[in-house]
Amino acid sequence: MTPFSRTLFFVAHFLLSLLSSSTNAQLSTNFYDKTCPNLQTIVRNSMEQAINGEARLGASILRLFFHDCFVNGCDASLLLDDTGTFVGEKNAAPNRNSVRGYEVIDAIKTKVEAACNGIVSCADILALAARDGVVLLGGPSWTVALGRRDATTASESAANAQLPSPFSDLPTLTSAFDAKGLSARDLTVLSGGHSIGQAQCQLFRARIYNGTNIDTSFAASRRSICPSSGGDTNLSPLDSLTPVRFDNNYFSELVAGRGLLVSDQVLFDGGSQDSLVRIYSDNNAAFFRDFSEAMIKMGHITPLTGTAGEIRSNCRVVN
Repeated sequence: MTPFSRTLFFVAHFLLSLLSSSTNAQLSTNFYDKTCPNLQTIVRNSMEQAINGEARLGASILRLFFHDCFVNGCDASLLLDDTGTFVGEKNAAPNRNSVRGYEVIDAIKTKVEAACNGIVSCADILALAARDGVVLLGGPSWTVALGRRDATTASESAANAQLPSPFSDLPTLTSAFDAKGLSARDLTVLSGGHSIGQAQCQLFRARIYNGTNIDTSFAASRRSICPSSGGDTNLSPLDSLTPVRFDNNYFSELVAGRGLLVSDQVLFDGGSQDSLVRIYSDNNAAFFRDFSEAMIKMGHITPLTGTAGEIRSNCRVVN
């Protein structure tokens, strides 16, 4: 190798190294410490204001984060509005007239932009807001690693194909989570997020009228909310014991045959997750510990970092 060709080789290698480090950068817990030091305070105060107005928003933002991360990673693609030339994820079947809380993220983004313009991604705001919503409703905290960037595209077809269904059996759910690098334990503990959620009648009607693995008195009580026809959007809490407090009662309900959705009760129905559900129903601390770990893991599903994607100025629109 001549001196000239050797120089070209090292220059090319250096440029490739730079490219690799910029596009595969890791998330970090101190990413905005210097560029937007008040970020976490802004998000926390905004979430507190939102939840004081409507406690359900804690669950809504948690679900928003989950539905975002499960489709092409935690990249705020779900926040993009459809346009005349672009069809995103908001109107995919699992999200349409169901996922909510977009305006909460908009409000936080406005405050963050006022404090540190063009610095913080919508994806990171959503990750922090999901954590704070859980904490404000009595759940555990965890350290959110930051540095995600925002997608410039979204996929309605991917959302339709990849988001788990409330009618899924355990093998289907396990496969869906495995495809995202999440274990069966992660599936079970993350389902505990239903401690603070609500579901529409159309998603649990078949279970309360035709289910065989359901507590009869529970089924009867839900029928008063969800008639055999009509009332499709009537709501029932997924945890009827403490519906706006994040705790392990969701798992106690499963043990009692009082899971609202098919996808809830399959976690305790003579299968591989029964023993874990019993552990969580008996041990709130174990649930909180494992939930925090699983949320950290989910928040690392293929984020855009480095120079990939962008920092949107408006979470609903590509710059």
